[in-house]
Amino acid sequence: MFVEYKGALSVKGNLLFFETVEGIGYGEKVTVKYEEREIYGRVAAVGEKVTLIEMLGETYGIGVENLRVKFSGEPFRIGVGKSMLGRAFDAFGRPIDDLGPSVAQKRVDIAGAAYNPARRVHPKDAVKTGISAIDGLNTLIKGQKLPIFALSGVATDELVSQLVRQASGGKKSAVVFAAIGIKHENAEYFLKSIMASGRYSDTVLFLNRADEPSVNSLLLARSALTLAEYLAFEEGYDVVAVLYDMANYCDALREVSAKREEIPSRKGYPGYLYSDLASIYERAGILKGKTGSLTQIPVLTMPDDDITHPIPDLTGYITEGQIVLDRGLHQAGIYPPINVLPSLSRLMNKGISKVHQREANQLYAAYAKAKRAQMLASIVGEEEISQTDKSYLEFGRAFEEEFISQGGYESRSLEETLDIGWRLLRALPVSELTRLKPEDIAEFIDGSEK
Repeated sequence: MFVEYKGALSVKGNLLFFETVEGIGYGEKVTVKYEEREIYGRVAAVGEKVTLIEMLGETYGIGVENLRVKFSGEPFRIGVGKSMLGRAFDAFGRPIDDLGPSVAQKRVDIAGAAYNPARRVHPKDAVKTGISAIDGLNTLIKGQKLPIFALSGVATDELVSQLVRQASGGKKSAVVFAAIGIKHENAEYFLKSIMASGRYSDTVLFLNRADEPSVNSLLLARSALTLAEYLAFEEGYDVVAVLYDMANYCDALREVSAKREEIPSRKGYPGYLYSDLASIYERAGILKGKTGSLTQIPVLTMPDDDITHPIPDLTGYITEGQIVLDRGLHQAGIYPPINVLPSLSRLMNKGISKVHQREANQLYAAYAKAKRAQMLASIVGEEEISQTDKSYLEFGRAFEEEFISQGGYESRSLEETLDIGWRLLRALPVSELTRLKPEDIAEFIDGSEK
C-alpha cells in the first residue's frame, strides 16, 4: 500500500521542493498528483529537511496547494523484452506507435549496472555499416563506442537514418535508436524513413521531442541503453545503439543543473558533465560468458562547429575515436560528408585484415597528399605543380566523388569498398605506394598475380 504525502514547499519549472520524508532514496520513482493530473517524477536530491523531485511531464499550472506525492520505494525502471523490437517508445518505455502495449519480460533499473572491467572482452570483430568512409577507413568494431561529430545544416539526419537502417553486427543483430530532444519534423522523418526500411523488425526507436521537459532527455538515453543491454547480454543480440543528438542531452543536463542552482563549469555545463557522459558511453562493450555485444554510435552536433567545445572534447576523451563531418564536402555535394583525415577509429586494426589495414593506410596517406597538392595548386596554379602533384590532385577528386560519396540508401559491402580503393590507387605512380607491400602491388595494382 502506497501512502500519499503532502508537504510541497515550492515549484520551479519541473522541479518540486518537498519536505523530506523518512526512508526515501536518491533516484526513487514517485508520482506527483495535482487535482486530476498525475505526473511521474524521480528524487533528484535528498536533504535533511528538503527533497528535490524532478517532475517528468507538463508542469504548467501546478501549484503547491493540494499537491500530493506518492513514493514508490524503488528506482526508475522500465519493462524490457524482445517484443519491443519493431516498436517505438517514449522516455518511460511507453509505446507511441499505436500498436498497443508491449510484453515486458522483466523490469530493469534504467541506471544500469556497473560492470567489472575484468569481465570485459576486448573488441575484435567488425560491425558493417555499408558506408565506405567508415567501413573502409574508420572501421567500427563490436563493443566500441565511436561518436560522430556533426555540424548544423549538414546532412546529419540522413546519415543517422542510414546508419540505423544499415548497421549490422552479424546474423543476430538489432539496432536501438535514441532520438534525444529532436524537433517534431525530424521525429516524423525518422519514423517514416526507418519504419519503411526492410529491417524495422530488428529496430527499436526511443523518441523524445524538443518540447518535452529537459529531464525526459536524460531519461530517454538511459531507457534506450537499458533495453540495449538486455538484448545484448541476456538475449544474445549484437546491438548497435545510435544516440542522437548528444548535444541536446548535454544542454538538458545544463538546464536541469541551472534549475538546481549548482555551480556551473565550462560554458555553463555542470562540473560533472564528464562523469555523466561516461555513465552513458561506458555501457558499451562485450562481457565474458555473453554471446551478444553492445556497440554505441553517439552523434552530437558541435556548437559553432567547434571541436574543442566541452561536449565533443569530453566525448573524445571517453570514446575510442571519432567520425568528423565536413561543411566543405557537404557544400560540394558529397554525401556522406565525412572528412576522413581528422576521423579515427582507435580499435579499427583489431577487427580488419592486414591487407585491409595497409590499403587504408595508403588511401589515408594519398588523400592527405592530395589535400596538400590542392592547397599548393590554389596558390601557384594547377599548371605550375609537378606531374606527381597533378596525379594526387586527380586522385583526391576521384576519392571524394567515388569512395566517400555514395547514395543515402546504398549499402556497400566491404569487398565493394576495398575494390573502389584499389581502383583509385592504380591512378598513382607505383613509386608513391609506400604503405603497400610488393605482393599487394602485384596482386591489386599490377594484377600480375591474377
